[in-house]
Amino acid sequence: MKDQLLKGDIRALSKAITLIESKKPEHKEESQKLLQEILPHTGKSKRIGISGVPGVGKSTFIEQLGLMLCEKNLKVAVLAVDPSSPISGGSIMGDKTRMESLSRHPNAFVRPSPTSGALGGVERKTRESMLLCEAAGFDVVLIETVGVGQSEVAVSGMVDVFSVMLVPGAGDDLQGIKKGIIELADLLVINKADGDQKTLAEMAKSHYQNALSLLSHKDFWQAKVITCSARDNIGLDGYWNEIENWYKAAGKENLETKRKNQAKSWLKELLNNMIEDELATDPSLKSQWQSALSDVAASKQTPFQAANQLFKLLRSKK
Repeated sequence: MKDQLLKGDIRALSKAITLIESKKPEHKEESQKLLQEILPHTGKSKRIGISGVPGVGKSTFIEQLGLMLCEKNLKVAVLAVDPSSPISGGSIMGDKTRMESLSRHPNAFVRPSPTSGALGGVERKTRESMLLCEAAGFDVVLIETVGVGQSEVAVSGMVDVFSVMLVPGAGDDLQGIKKGIIELADLLVINKADGDQKTLAEMAKSHYQNALSLLSHKDFWQAKVITCSARDNIGLDGYWNEIENWYKAAGKENLETKRKNQAKSWLKELLNNMIEDELATDPSLKSQWQSALSDVAASKQTPFQAANQLFKLLRSKK
């Protein structure tokens, strides 16, 4: 599978992602071995996150952007992080049906990725899928999120450039967007700037630019606001120009530093998740874990006391 993947074989890529999505223990071991082997071949893609509330037009925007990039002879992968059905566990949105033209393009790869209930809609599998796409030779990896809860925070921690899509509405929109999300964004994209909405979009752009001017600047980049109409294919080239400007401003050193810090944060996150999984699944620890949760909820113990006891239990298992 590795050799075919490195040659850019789409079937091999699809199989590799299916392998890392599997919950079977033997598949987990096999997938981690594959990831270790392809790791030296990763890191050359542009990693772009695109978020926004449902209805903002993310899928249309991503499809038109992807087609534009494909016509520039770039290979584009789209990992659309899809909410999972609580019943079947499968994808709800069905992104391939929403990006039909892009899915058929020979330079593109579109993969819906069910979240399986992961916090914020993004999980380990999305990060690992991104690495597989890079190893397969894709120049650009676009990660679309559900745009709710903590998904923006999660995606911003795995991409180079993080975009938040908005719709025209000026002040009303400004009240509804959390300051923290605006602080995360490298680009604010006001979509549907067409027809009667065009004036509203320009007003919204002015409001957001004013809001951004009050926030602290990032080391090498001041967040930008642009308008576009994905439906009418207007402004997408301007968006991509800003992406290129970000990479020029970042330079090799800033980009490497950002990715190294993201990798360290990912390690810490995985370690925390593994510890929690161990407590929740190990028969000798499960009851103490449940008791600790109950005691903390009932204010019978402080979180520190409970954590300290659980940590001692884990150490005693060595």
